[in-house]
Amino acid sequence: MAKITQDQAEEMFEKYFEAGRILSQVRSEAKERITVGASMLEVAEFVENRAVELGADGSAFPCNLSRNDEAAHATPYADDETLFGEDVVKLDLGVQIDGYIADSAVTVDLTGDYGDLVRASEAALYAAIDNVKSGANTADIGAVIEDTITSLGFKPISNLTGHGLSRYVPHSPPSIPNRRIGKGSVLKTGDIIAIEPFATDGVGKVVDGTLTEIFQVVKSKPVRLPAARQLLKELEPYKTLPFAKRWFKTEKLDFALMQLEKAGIVHSFPVLKEADGGMVSQAEHTVIVTDDGCEITTK
Repeated sequence: MAKITQDQAEEMFEKYFEAGRILSQVRSEAKERITVGASMLEVAEFVENRAVELGADGSAFPCNLSRNDEAAHATPYADDETLFGEDVVKLDLGVQIDGYIADSAVTVDLTGDYGDLVRASEAALYAAIDNVKSGANTADIGAVIEDTITSLGFKPISNLTGHGLSRYVPHSPPSIPNRRIGKGSVLKTGDIIAIEPFATDGVGKVVDGTLTEIFQVVKSKPVRLPAARQLLKELEPYKTLPFAKRWFKTEKLDFALMQLEKAGIVHSFPVLKEADGGMVSQAEHTVIVTDDGCEITTK
């Protein structure tokens, strides 16, 4: 990676903070819209449109609205008429300015019965943040997350992690584990990371579900089929940011996506579900690592 000047670094961090400021407002407004009987599609579209209204260049990824045993990657499909019921809803949203990303999540308990589960992921998030600083090891942060969640009577989801954020890439090194691991990475000043503990009353592992609505371009190479070529052209503005099928009206969309995935150009993100059907909560913030701590961009 080429070295950047002090002015370039300041401009970059300003964009991270501005993306976080916009995300914080959208998250607050969207959270109030998640009520029993509300349309999932309307909430997702509100999140994605509101970020642009407030000055963002767009979403960093489709609005995730994962319910109950779903942990991640659930987003409405085109013309989705699903309404929220008495669900435990994970609202996971991303905002980007010039490719610089803010990523955050909250859990909304519409049942009234899972307050302790919601608090477990929140407590783990803030305990982890308290341990972030230059020189900290991600293995130690994972241990803090696991200890916090288990002390409250739940399990962390062991095969989901937090992650680094880089320009136009919402998942980059380092990985931030949600459990104890043997060897981690050492954080350094200027690292941008998203910490996202998941807590569950199930077995603590997720598996792929049957639905897939989110995709991402991961490689660039020529394709022969006209439908695939046309879709790839429409995807150019998103660069390597994930996108939702419902954002496109392309003819033969499913066929084109299948061809692009088969060619290794596009990667799919199936809905992730708790393996034992357990209820899941999530909490997440984006932070910038400093010499003696970190700054939350999405507070």
